[in-house]
Amino acid sequence: MKPRTSHYATTTPRRLGSLIGAVFGLVYLLANAGPLPSGAAISLRGLAGIAFIAVLWAIARSASGPEPTDARGFGPGYWPIVAVEVVALAVGLSLINGPLDVPRAAVAWVSFVVGAHFLALAVAFDERLFRWIGGAIGACGLAGLALAAAGSGAAAIAAVSGLIPGAVLLASAWWGTRPGSSQHR
Repeated sequence: MKPRTSHYATTTPRRLGSLIGAVFGLVYLLANAGPLPSGAAISLRGLAGIAFIAVLWAIARSASGPEPTDARGFGPGYWPIVAVEVVALAVGLSLINGPLDVPRAAVAWVSFVVGAHFLALAVAFDERLFRWIGGAIGACGLAGLALAAAGSGAAAIAAVSGLIPGAVLLASAWWGTRPGSSQHR
C-alpha cells in the first residue's frame, strides 16, 4: 500500500495557481451574475459552483500524480507585479467611482488590470498559458470599458467583463491541473 502524504507535500506552484484561478473565477461569476435576470443568474451561479468543484476535484486528483518537472515558485518577479496591480486597481476604481462616476465600469477596469497582470506574469515566468489568459481577460476589460463609455447597461458590461473572464479563469484553472499543461514558449 502506498504511504499517504499530506496535501501540503503535493502542493506545487501549478496546483496552487489552479486553486487561485478557480477561486477568482468563481468569485467573478458569482459577483457578476447579479445584473442578469434572476433565473439566469441562479442557473449561472449553480453552474459556476459545479465548475469550481470540478476544478477542486481535478486539483486533488493531480496531487496524486507525478510531480511536474517544471514546477517553479512564485519567484521574485511575482510580488512587484501584484503590487503594481493593487495600485492600478485602487487608483482606477477611485477614479471610476469618484470623479468619473461610472461605477458600472468597475468590473471592466478590474478585468483590464487582471489581464495586464497575467501578461506581465507571462513575461516574468515565460508561460504561454498566461499570455492567453491575460489577452482574453484584458480584451474583455477593454470591451467592457468601451461598453461603459457608450452608455451600455450593467448587465452587458458584467457579461463581457465579468462572466467571460470568470469562465476563462475557471477553464484555465482546470487546464492547469492537466499533466504537461505548462506551456512555455
